[in-house]
This record gives sequence, structure tokens and C-alpha cells, in this order.
Amino acid sequence: MKFIGQLLGAHLARYPQMQLADIYKLLHQAALGPAHAIESGDAIARLREEAASLAPSASADPVCDVISPDGRLARVHVRPYLAIGRDLDALATAFARTACEYAGSEDKLAKFCGCLGDLADAGGIPFIRANVETYMNARRDEGWPAVHHSDPYRAAYGPAYRVIDISLLTDLPR
Repeated sequence: MKFIGQLLGAHLARYPQMQLADIYKLLHQAALGPAHAIESGDAIARLREEAASLAPSASADPVCDVISPDGRLARVHVRPYLAIGRDLDALATAFARTACEYAGSEDKLAKFCGCLGDLADAGGIPFIRANVETYMNARRDEGWPAVHHSDPYRAAYGPAYRVIDISLLTDLPR
């Protein structure tokens, strides 16, 4: 899948510490949206709390990072979103609505993950096919669970974003 190769190429260039868990998390979000993340409480309060505790990040996150082939889903990075004066409540509301309304597809996730072995063979991701397939097959066998970012990724980039349907925040720079 050409889009997956391009998406991962861009992310690996920006975040070279990405591990297989981080690749899987990105593809999980691209296929299933953020529904898993909303189950644990009030989106607005949680986002306000997170934003208040954010440390500066060395990564050059864009405000809006489209992650799905149809262009509908994006990671909106909190630090640059706040830096351009946007409203946290609007972001939290868009996140909550996306979590409730977006119809994700496990079949789509399986297709996304299924092309990773070929990407590894072609040098598109810095992992060997056997490791990629072992990791992705384990996630499939577990029922495609949501995962956290890897420790190296969290330490290097301090990720802080929300996955949203970008049609809900139409004035985002891309």
C-alpha cells in the first residue's frame, strides 16, 4: 500500500526512534480511530490536565498530521496546536466526537499491517520481515489491541496528541 509506505517514511524521518509498537499504534489509529482512548473518562478534563503538564519537546511536530488514506483522520499535536492559539475544548470535543462516531475497521488494520513485511524487505522500515511479522501476528492473535508508545519513543518525543476526524476542526493548518 503506497500510502502506508509514505506515512511510515514521513514518520520515521521525523521520529527515528520509532519501534514496531509505535508503527503498530499509528496504523491502529489510522484504521480504528481513537475509540479505545475515550473509555477512561472526561475528554476535556483529561486534555486540560495533560496540556498543563506538558514539557517542551525537541520534536518538530506539525499541528495536524493526516494518518488515514482517505485523509479523514489526523493526529493533532497539542503543543503546536496551543502555540497557534487554538482552543483545547474544541480539540477535546472533536476527539470525543470522533471516538463516538468514527467506524473503524479491523479488516483495514489487517491490510495495513499485512504490507509491513514487504516494506521491511524493501528497506522502507528499519526492521526485518521476521520480526515485523512476529509482532503483527501477535497483535492480530490478541484481537488488535490498542498499545502504548514504546519507551524509546516516549523518552525521545514526549508524544501529546489527539486523533480526530479533521472535518470537525476545519481551520487547522496542514
